[in-house]
Amino acid sequence: MISGEEQSQNIDFQEIDVSKNDEHLQEMIKISNQMGVPVVDIDGQIVIGFNKPKIDKILKIKQ
Repeated sequence: MISGEEQSQNIDFQEIDVSKNDEHLQEMIKISNQMGVPVVDIDGQIVIGFNKPKIDKILKIKQ
């Protein structure tokens, strides 16, 4: 979902399909306290749902 823009900006990221790996699903639930996707972890800052303004703000701080 967010991979296209990150690729165009040369931002390193890892996309994990939690529907195919129960261990990753449990980790996502643990850090987000919910089962909805996407969950974005940017250096420990968790963004639940596709919140582009929040993701952009965090990435600008990190760049």
